[in-house]
Amino acid sequence: MLAIVTAAVTLLANPWRSDRPSDRFPAIVQDFTVIVLFGIIGTVLLREQLLTTSAVGAVVVGFALQDTLGNLFAGLAIQIEKPFRVGQWVAFGDREGQVQEITWRATKLRTKSGQFLIVPNSVISKEPVLNHSEPTIPTRIEVEIGASYATPPNDVKRAMHEAIANSPLVMQAPEPQVVIKGFGASAIDYVAQFWIEDYAIDRTARDEVRTNLWYTFRRHNIEIPYPIQVQYERDEEPIRTDRHIAAAAEHLGAVELFKPLSADARSALSSASREHLFAAGEAIVRQHAEGDSMFVIISGQARVIIEPAGQEVAVIPAGGFFGEMSMLTGDRRAATVKAIGDTTVLEISAKDFRELAVANSGLLDHISTIMAARRTGLDEAKATAAAAVAPEAKQNFLARMRRFLTLTSAI
Repeated sequence: MLAIVTAAVTLLANPWRSDRPSDRFPAIVQDFTVIVLFGIIGTVLLREQLLTTSAVGAVVVGFALQDTLGNLFAGLAIQIEKPFRVGQWVAFGDREGQVQEITWRATKLRTKSGQFLIVPNSVISKEPVLNHSEPTIPTRIEVEIGASYATPPNDVKRAMHEAIANSPLVMQAPEPQVVIKGFGASAIDYVAQFWIEDYAIDRTARDEVRTNLWYTFRRHNIEIPYPIQVQYERDEEPIRTDRHIAAAAEHLGAVELFKPLSADARSALSSASREHLFAAGEAIVRQHAEGDSMFVIISGQARVIIEPAGQEVAVIPAGGFFGEMSMLTGDRRAATVKAIGDTTVLEISAKDFRELAVANSGLLDHISTIMAARRTGLDEAKATAAAAVAPEAKQNFLARMRRFLTLTSAI
């Protein structure tokens, strides 16, 4: 029965009949037709035998031939729809080659390197196919090149047409075109678009055109610019110059705490200290945070806030200072201080102040007097007894400063 079916299909689709069917019935399609017809006839004539094994056979065959059947049906679709034919150049994904054979399982491509690439039909059926040989065999390709801004575009285009005309592999019809792609960083970018007779020679044709472009540009004094990078050099100025140090020292002279210091001592303290710039709303210090430095406002303003209520209790102008208790005694910050606008402050650390106190024996006594008065004036609990408490507060502050700065034996 199988022989009869095969003979019948062969007679209907054989290549020696003048009225043979179209080429949509290649060998793979004929074989599939034979199998389908044999299955139909077998089902009718041998129905009982086939039904007894159909259920189990279908499951086994389905699992065992899953990939094979996928490739088979994809191969049938390729043969019937004809997205490409043997001898044509195709590309799908990153694969490219000339079609050599289409079988049940796969399509065989010959790459430009002369190697065979076997791609399963199921893979081809899932990706877009680019056919370089249809609808016409001639293919348009492109070559890009950059030319100097100093040369008028029309002169460059004429030179490029000359180079293309001297390339034997380029077809003169359709006519080649030259267009400006864009204005690059160091050159005007041009694109030459031209046709070749066969996609198989695209690399050779591009090489030919590029070579002619170089010689043609050289004859016409058209520059192909190198990539250009312009390097600007400048003298780096320190963030904090002598001018900044002198200005900060001048501000220290206006602060009551440091008035007893000589100009050289204030300049040395300014040089050892650090300047910081804070934006509006930034916290310079936060309440209850540890600290061992004080701040002098060089420019701008800052507000003093008591947490957690967020109550503003004071505004410190330029020339004012805060944080001295943390620097002198190691206490935690008593309040949060935030910049009102862009504010520059000079931070004086306990270490730098210790060196200053060693060199200036009367400094601590002077500061303790000022701090006692300042603390008394701000302490609401002692507001009514400021005169009586001030001497005791001075002695307390002086003792605490000596202990924190480790100056008991030095002064």
